[in-house]
Parts: sequence; C-alpha cells; structure tokens
Amino acid sequence: MNQTDVERTYDLVIRSGRIIDGTGGPARVGDIAVSGRTIAAVGEIDESSVSDDTTIIDADGHIVTPGFVDAHTHYDGQITWDPYVTPSTFHGVTTIVTGNCGVGFAPCHPDQRNWLIGLMEGVEDIPGTALHEGINWDWETFPEYLDALERRSLAIDVGTQIPHGAVRAYVMGERGPRHDVATEGDIDAMRSVVAEALEAGALGFSTSRTEKHKDSSGVLTPSIDAHEAELVGIATALRDTNKGVLQGISDFYDFDAEFALFRRIAEASGRRTSITVEQQDARPEWWTKLLAAITEAQESGLDMLGQVPPRATGVLLGLTATFNPFSFHPSFKPLVKLSHEAKLAALQDPGMRAQLLSETTMMADGLVGEIVTSWHKMFRLGEPANYEPAPEESFAGIAEATGRTPAEVAYDAMLADNGRALIYHPLFNYQPGDLRFVEEMLEHPHTVMGLSDGGAHCGVISDASFPTTLIQHWGRDRTRGKKLPIEQLVRMQTRDTAELVGLQDRGLLAPGYKADINVIDFENLALHEPRVEYDLPAGGRRLVQRATGYVATVVSGQVAFRSGEPTGALNGRLIRGAQPAPAGPL
Repeated sequence: MNQTDVERTYDLVIRSGRIIDGTGGPARVGDIAVSGRTIAAVGEIDESSVSDDTTIIDADGHIVTPGFVDAHTHYDGQITWDPYVTPSTFHGVTTIVTGNCGVGFAPCHPDQRNWLIGLMEGVEDIPGTALHEGINWDWETFPEYLDALERRSLAIDVGTQIPHGAVRAYVMGERGPRHDVATEGDIDAMRSVVAEALEAGALGFSTSRTEKHKDSSGVLTPSIDAHEAELVGIATALRDTNKGVLQGISDFYDFDAEFALFRRIAEASGRRTSITVEQQDARPEWWTKLLAAITEAQESGLDMLGQVPPRATGVLLGLTATFNPFSFHPSFKPLVKLSHEAKLAALQDPGMRAQLLSETTMMADGLVGEIVTSWHKMFRLGEPANYEPAPEESFAGIAEATGRTPAEVAYDAMLADNGRALIYHPLFNYQPGDLRFVEEMLEHPHTVMGLSDGGAHCGVISDASFPTTLIQHWGRDRTRGKKLPIEQLVRMQTRDTAELVGLQDRGLLAPGYKADINVIDFENLALHEPRVEYDLPAGGRRLVQRATGYVATVVSGQVAFRSGEPTGALNGRLIRGAQPAPAGPL
C-alpha cells in the first residue's frame, strides 16, 4: 500500500484510473485519494476513509495525470480579469507562469502604462483596447503587482517573472525604451528592483533579444541591445538572493558572441537559464548549434536548457484572422473594414475572385511577405486540427495534383466553412518532408517543453493547446515518424515544466504533493480547429481552441473544470517563489 496516514475522511477519490504519475515510470491502474489541497494516497487507498461526503470520480478507462504546468505564457493582463485563464484551462493546465520574453506590466510608473500596453500589444499581439479596458492598475512596484494578483480570484495557480522591458523603463524613464546605454547607477537600480521582486515572490527574470519583438509603433523591444554590463549586473540579483530563474530569447545572428553573453549571464546568476530554440528556414541548422552549445554549457556545470515546442510554431491565416493570403492584394484593401458576412459575399462573387487571383501581393518582403506567399507551407488546418501535414497536402502540392494554381487552392480553402476556415502556415520548426526538428528537440537531454505563448498572438497564433498536442499527437496519433511513450510525454508537461521554474511541490501524483490532477479520456482526446471569438474586454478578438476528452481537472483538491468547462471552483492561488517538495519519499 502506497499511502500516507489519514486521520480524516478523504475529500476526493479518483477510482480505477490508469495512473501516469509524472515520474516517467510505467503506468498502473489504481485509485487516488485527496485530503484538502494535497494527495493523500496513490494506488491502494484506505477505504475506511471514504464516506458519503467524499466526491468520487470514475476514471475507469481513462488516464490520470498530474495537472499540466505551462511555464511560458503571456496572461500578465488577462489574469487580472479572467479567473479561468482560458484557453489554457481547456487543455488541462493547472499552473501557468507569466512574465516571459521581457514583457509584462510591473513595475510600472503611472505615466508608463500606455507604453507597456503598446509593448505587449506589439510583441505578443494582444489587443491594446482589451488591455486598456481590462486592467485595473492597482500597483506600481512589482511586489504591489503580486499583492494585486493575490487579491484576485483564480481557478488555477499563477506564478510570474519580472520582465526586463518593464524594469528598464521603470528605472531609466524615457531613456529605457529609447535604447540608451544604462549607466552604472541605472544598473544598480535595476538590480535592486529585480532583487526586490525575487524576494517578494517572482519566479525569475526574463529578457528578449530578438527583432521579432517590437512595440505597437514598430520600435524594437528595449532589451534587445542591452549591454553585457546591464545583463550581468541584473543577473547578480539572482545570485545575491539565491532565488529565481532566467528566461531569454535571441536571434543569435552573431552566434558565438551572443551565446557567450548568455553563458556569462548564467554564470553571474548561478541559476537555471532557459533559451528559446526554433528552427528557421533562413538558417535551417542554427538550432542544432544552439543545442550543442547548451550541451557544452551543461557539461561545464552551467544549468542551461532549451525551451522547445511540441509542434511547429504556426501562423493561422483566414478571413477571421489578422492576415490571409490575399490581405495585401490591391483589390482586397476596400474589403478590410466590411463585416464578415459582407466580406464573404464580396469574395464569393466570380468577378472579385478573378480580380484577386490576377493580382500579386504588395507585401513581398519581410516575414509577413514570406508567410502570405509561401504556398508550399500553407495547409488547410482542418477539423480535427492537423499540425504535421504532408508536403502533398500543401496548397502547392494540391495545385500540382489538380491542375490549379496555388492561389486558387488558397482562395477556395479560405472561403470554406462560411469563410471561417483557417489556413495553417508552419513558420518555425517545419520543412516539408523533414520530420526531425520537433522530434529531436523534444528528445534532447537538455530541453524542456515550453513556448505555448498562452494568452498571446490573439489574431495569428493559437498555441495554448500545446499540452494537448504533446500527449495526443506524440502519444497516440502520429503516423509520420515515431511516437513517444505516454509516460515520457506526461513527465515533459508536468514534472519537467514544474522543475524548470522551481516548483517542486507539483507535477507528480504522490502522497503529499499538490492535488492538481487531470482525468483524461485519452482514446477520445481531440483537438479542434481554433475559432475567432470576441470575448476579451472591449470586444477584443482572439483565437480560441478547445479540446474534448478532459473529463475532469482538479486544482488543489477541488474539481475546477469538467469537460474543460469551469465548475465555479476558484481554488487557485498566486505562487510566491520556488516551492519545496513535500517531505518524505515518493
């Protein structure tokens, strides 16, 4: 019998499930008992502690896993108005970490609020109108932000990091966003602000050094060209407090110099550092160089990891999305401000079709131009969603097989489902016919699952569903390339992601651990096509993706979601700092 001493009736019992406990060990059938906010017993339970008041969940035929931990989200604003943190909670997520990529809303002087919203809007494609309407600014310092979050009702647990962009502006005023070089006094002040945040409960510090990150006016994120003295100086706040982790993203154009900088930051902090890893068509092999450098750092004693996704990072195109393949054709411009119904009617007109198909895009350069013209990397996403399509399924492949042009195929696909169909463009981590990118990233010994960007990219990306893709696609449905053991996949999204940010109290199904639990109908788990909804404050638009198969999600001992929908239980909390593992053996 594997159980702790129980002196009172169990509050919750999950019966006869296939338990996948988060260790990566073999699954086994058994029961799980919960008392209060923690797991009381796993495997065999004390039947004398089951009463008429005990909530029973029948998990026969289902898998039972720890709640999923998503360590890379951008719900910094949304958690101040949405206790249910959708759409991540449609996918079994019970803990999120915000404040990634150097953007967030604290610390913040009152006169910097508009700028921080503009930075988040530009970097993470979250409607500024929704942020202006939804955020109640009852903080200025980072500790005050944590206090404000602690006052909010939450259905899941929330941890957050302190972002470089906000820190730079808070300390340097206008000189921060203007990319001025930080003085010694600035660096000392930033170090103090970060140390204060870590002592108050920030899980870490994040920074961005990529040209992909710009504010809503097109200005590069203020941390992109921060000098070594600034970054190393801030990193010493983690060393001095012995708290927190580092998270960063970079373009690595000058790879050797840039990775050497990240190494020096990691050395100065003495703390775990994670870096975004992506394969890009323009530099198709640089990701292997990054993983090799991370491995070398690990071998020399530095705790560095790569954050990787479970599928290609894909942009969604369509009439309801931000862009479609014809957005930059001259004849499409007059249609932009029409209602969806009017736009659809206009595009169904044979004359308009012929006109648009005769034109070429006016956006020929840059990343957006690549996205809307790469027919060999455009696919109908479909229902259920298909995130690893074959080359022949591309619009170029279909055109070749049917004697049409790729533009004609794209036009028809765009108008499907009454103009609500979505087109999938796997931007990073995908080349037609080459399946090794994500597979090698996931299996690398020094990587961890991440990069869902939950809450962000509201009009072009819908990757909060990463946890569902990880277990469904890689554990059950994958037909092109090998599958991975479900026990390994669950560990990746539970124990590994919790440990990434120092949360040792969750991610395992074992006595004494936090009672965050998923009951999943694995055989019928399905990931649906995203839909555009206008449910953000001020009617803001976002892509929302749902799944079926999540029978129940338990947060701190209470059933918070059934079939992905909230029960009304608000048992989540703000996480302040790293959390120790419970005493005793697993």
